[in-house]
Amino acid sequence: MRRLAARGAAGDAGEVAAPATDSTDCAQGRSPRPRRLIDLCAIWDPGAFLPSASWKSASGIARRRLNEAETLSSVRQAQLERLEAARPRRPGSRERGPVLRMARQQPPPWVHAAVLLCLLCLSGAIEIPMDLSQPPTITKQSVKDHIVDPRDNILIECEAKGNPAPSFHWTRNSRYFNIAKDPRVSMRRRSGTLVIDFRSGGRPEEYEGEYQCFARNKYGTALSNRIRLQVSKSPLWPKENLDPVVVQEGAPLTLQCNPPPGLPSPVIFWMSSSMEPITQDKRVSQGHNGDLYFSNVMLQDMQTDYSCNARFHFTHTIQQKNAFTLKVLTNNPYNDSSLRNHPDMYSARGVAERTPSFMYPQGTASSQMVLRGMDLLLECIASGVPTPDIAWYKKGGDLPSDKAKFENFNKALRITNVSEEDSGEYFCLASNKMGSTRHTISVRVKAAPYWLDEPKNLILAPGEDGRLVCRANGNPKPTVQWMINGEPLQSAPPNPNREVAGDTIIFRDTQISSRAVYQCNTSNEHGYLLANAFVSVLDVPPRMLSPRNQLIRVILYNRTRLDCPFFGSPIPTLRWFKNGQGSNLDGGNYHVYENGSLEIKMIRKEDQGIYTCVATNILGKAENQVRLEVKDPTRIFRMPEDQVAKRGTTVQLECRVKHDPSLKLTVSWLKDDEPLYIGNRMKKEDDSLTIFGVAERDQGSYTCVASTELDQDLAKAYLTVLADQATPTNHLAALPKGRPDRPRDLELTDLAERSVRLTWIPGDDNNSPITDYVVQFEEDQFQPGVWHDHSKFPGSVNSAVLQLSPYVNYQFRVIAINEVGSSHPSLPSERYRTSGAPPESNPADVKGEGTRKNNMEITWTPMNATSAFGPNLRYIVKWRRRETRESWNNVTVWGSRYVVGQTPVYVPYEIRVQAENDFGKGPEPDTVIGYSGEDYPRASPTDVKIRVLNSTAISLQWNRVYPDTVQGQLREYRAYYWRESSLLKNLWVSQKRQQASFPGDRPRGVVSRLFPYSNYKLEMVVVNGRGDGPRSETKEFTTPEGVPSAPRRFRVRQPNLETINLEWDHPEHPNGILIGYTLKYVAFNGTKLGKQIVENFSPNQTKFTMQRADPVSRYRFTLSARTQVGSGEAVTEESPAPPNEATPTAAYTNNQADIATQGWFIGLMCAIALLVLILLIVCFIKRSRGGKYPVREKKDVPLGPEDPKEEDGSFDYSDEDNKPLQGSQTSLDGTIKQQESDDSLVDYGEGGEGQFNEDGSFIGQYTVKKDKEETEGNESSEATSPVNAIYSLA
Repeated sequence: MRRLAARGAAGDAGEVAAPATDSTDCAQGRSPRPRRLIDLCAIWDPGAFLPSASWKSASGIARRRLNEAETLSSVRQAQLERLEAARPRRPGSRERGPVLRMARQQPPPWVHAAVLLCLLCLSGAIEIPMDLSQPPTITKQSVKDHIVDPRDNILIECEAKGNPAPSFHWTRNSRYFNIAKDPRVSMRRRSGTLVIDFRSGGRPEEYEGEYQCFARNKYGTALSNRIRLQVSKSPLWPKENLDPVVVQEGAPLTLQCNPPPGLPSPVIFWMSSSMEPITQDKRVSQGHNGDLYFSNVMLQDMQTDYSCNARFHFTHTIQQKNAFTLKVLTNNPYNDSSLRNHPDMYSARGVAERTPSFMYPQGTASSQMVLRGMDLLLECIASGVPTPDIAWYKKGGDLPSDKAKFENFNKALRITNVSEEDSGEYFCLASNKMGSTRHTISVRVKAAPYWLDEPKNLILAPGEDGRLVCRANGNPKPTVQWMINGEPLQSAPPNPNREVAGDTIIFRDTQISSRAVYQCNTSNEHGYLLANAFVSVLDVPPRMLSPRNQLIRVILYNRTRLDCPFFGSPIPTLRWFKNGQGSNLDGGNYHVYENGSLEIKMIRKEDQGIYTCVATNILGKAENQVRLEVKDPTRIFRMPEDQVAKRGTTVQLECRVKHDPSLKLTVSWLKDDEPLYIGNRMKKEDDSLTIFGVAERDQGSYTCVASTELDQDLAKAYLTVLADQATPTNHLAALPKGRPDRPRDLELTDLAERSVRLTWIPGDDNNSPITDYVVQFEEDQFQPGVWHDHSKFPGSVNSAVLQLSPYVNYQFRVIAINEVGSSHPSLPSERYRTSGAPPESNPADVKGEGTRKNNMEITWTPMNATSAFGPNLRYIVKWRRRETRESWNNVTVWGSRYVVGQTPVYVPYEIRVQAENDFGKGPEPDTVIGYSGEDYPRASPTDVKIRVLNSTAISLQWNRVYPDTVQGQLREYRAYYWRESSLLKNLWVSQKRQQASFPGDRPRGVVSRLFPYSNYKLEMVVVNGRGDGPRSETKEFTTPEGVPSAPRRFRVRQPNLETINLEWDHPEHPNGILIGYTLKYVAFNGTKLGKQIVENFSPNQTKFTMQRADPVSRYRFTLSARTQVGSGEAVTEESPAPPNEATPTAAYTNNQADIATQGWFIGLMCAIALLVLILLIVCFIKRSRGGKYPVREKKDVPLGPEDPKEEDGSFDYSDEDNKPLQGSQTSLDGTIKQQESDDSLVDYGEGGEGQFNEDGSFIGQYTVKKDKEETEGNESSEATSPVNAIYSLA
């Protein structure tokens, strides 16, 4: 069975009836996602209710069946909205505007924004009623950069309000603009809006300039922004003749657009001259400047031409540039379309691959400046073969994922709404399989002025004090200029009650004469801000601004707001009372906003009644009443069941509803989320839907919608229709397994001080049984919005008792788990706050450590919400010196640390930290030992003795310092040592100080890794937590001679096959006096080794030439340097392999490439293969000839068929099967022409009849009279071929 329940509350409230007024319907704003039915009139109209700012605060009863209306289609939801709007109202219910209804689910972001704006308006400045005297206020004006269409009349808007109504005048370019002198210019009635009419002629360009509007009455003058008027321009493209662009295939190309400068800038796009769009991809794309970039040109790019087009916004015209024609030079002129999808298209077309390089921007680095709040567009376009990929990075951080998006096939990075933290260095990386390159872009973010504290209208009573504040920020820092009634404040008459302090004007003992409009202008090189704020001095008793005796109806457990707009000067104080009781309503379940609205966070039955708001100041008081009615929610308590029915049978779907009897109930049905047409086969009753003679078209989902004026509930079931012969099966059995649907209708019962029972309705298990439920909780004091696991229960239960901690405002949700995975969390339950109690534990991880030499910082891990147990959690910190019996010092702390000052150096303290709240103290805490701060040690190790162990190590021994001189915890003894000099003359050494640590309190240690044959100096210190103590007396010691390091740069060269040259440099660290070098070498050939030979050289010799005894073998050389101590580290090299070696062996492969891959070896093999091929061809031709031609003394003697072939030297030109020879060619008439017969009669001795032409070629003929047909069929072919040439050589 699949069930769906949804219930909506009227904007967390219900409906408002206003007997005193007859409100007209305003335009309804609907949610972008039409699943939620929201009337924005009900949100903003005075006296209407406010949507809940916390959609998770409804009670469990109101959430018994949570909304799952997201399964409904958006189309149907829109129809529901229309149905709700068209529903007739209950007679006698005078409602303020359309009724607000909501399906209870998470609101879209725009609703949160609306709620935020409404909350801001609740706390904003109080407006002066228009029937009271007040200075002008600008209410509407044109934008600062006002671009107009030259074909239309010019309209510059300026509207203002005030009492008396303000008059208007304008300045143009800072000079008075006399409207009466220009017949084309007029000003709208009761408005300052300028209209410039061009119907009778005139040029709009003549009116370009900077305009400013002044609205004035007797109490002051308000100014508009400086409006820069510009006329849109769409200049023509300059005429030009474009030659064909010639480019080599694979090369990069840029087609420049260079559009004419328009106002505003035109939109650029590329098309062919036949108006076909140019297909763009990673290889071909348009840059931000309008140019068309080819990362590499291919032959198919020549199939079209390319024209740049500019579309101008105001004139709605498109101008086309003359088209570019491409001529692509290629090594492969065939444009095979199949190669376009070839995995290696470029090599298939013979295009050379190359590494990427940047086409735009050029070079390796560039910079860019962007203004705060604007979009930052970074672009990198690269050439290369194959087409490079572009990746973007930011140095020292990640790209802002919430604002960054990639465009133009990753060639452009756009960061929206730039802020100062977006400055820094970005780089784009272009890469293909040939390599990569990068370009770094340094981004600087500047800022036009933006408000930190915009001046607001100031309403004061006579004698009151006040201030106007004008704070703005920008980069560079903006300057602030104050004006009064449009004139600089410096030129205004002095006012002893007014004081200017930078960005603030302070008013003291304000009088009626102080009324004026002040302007604050803040500007820098990137822009300006202008704000008007008037100072109005009024003496007005309180008055109510909303209709009296409003009626508000609201659904149980929802949130609502009772409005009470008021005004008075001095500003009145407002209080709310219920049912005439004397206690003021504020705090707990109530919250009063500055504008007088009373918010009830969760409506209960006992909240029903009459609410009175009273506004009071020194001049009097005013009051108003609002009647609140609480209605029960609409619930479907018997939902339709999933059914499987045979065709022709009768099906009944139940839908029984419980609702508030004072509200009109409407029950409607949907099929497949569309309104159901009730035909002759269907019967709709109040609690059911009956379908007679079920047909296959009746299969689908059926949704029961129960709705009232204030809310609605939904339930869904699925009907499966089977043919007569089919076996009834549940349609869900064939569905695949899935994660369970989320649980719903969470309800809290059995409320106790330390426990509560949570009950929920399981969601659909989606063909996989639910195995577990996880209950999570959230509290709103310490970690609001963070959910924690509370407990886990088997999947067979749907109710559990939860153990709770005192004084936690709990909210619960449930997650179902099956073998497929976890469901989405349920919608949260209503909140439940447990009663408080004293803490039952104390904070953990208590420590006492000094941060300075005369303090001790006591820290601990603060307790969380579930262990606070009450309000105002605090900590009682106690401390005293250990073993002194002094009394405890104590202090109460609300944080998690406390610093004890003026302590002795490194003294142990006993520390206790105890939790306390308003209900009492926690248990007695444990005592922790801490220490005050450390100071530097006062003493150094004495009697330091050094014993040399070997050439690289020494042994140290010292006397330990006294504990009281350490002044802290002794961490280690530390030896500082440095190499003063080497015992070798003229050898530079580094005197960098090094250190060796000896942790703990010990008297000896070893220093190793020293350089031999050197002079060293050493000092000892004591180290504690603060640092090093004083240094001991400097000790000197000398390390003995050691073995040298390996000779440097050992090189083996073989100039010829007879000699090998060896060269080396002296060791980097001789570590003593060198007495010579030892060279050992051995010949080897594969795995065979020769006899090792040892050579000794003097210390000054660094070269050696060896005569090779064996030109085939290689040699392995080992070289080491010697001192008196012995030989040092050896270095080994091998001689290179001889160049004429053809057989690779294991011995030759060390540090060598495989011989089969050597060029000389491949060439040799190819030459041998070619020679063998030539010999085979020659042998084949010899066999094809089969012997000699018959040679006779007289050529007219025929060759008889009876003559033996072997005796007379004749040869039969056809084999036994009478087949043509291999390599011969059959002519069209069936004869056979030999292609390889290049012989002549001269070769056979009797060539006297032969003739030669001028170049010596043979032109004679010979005839064999064996058979005429046979002779004709075997005429010699003289076709020239490479085989003929080879045979002639043979």
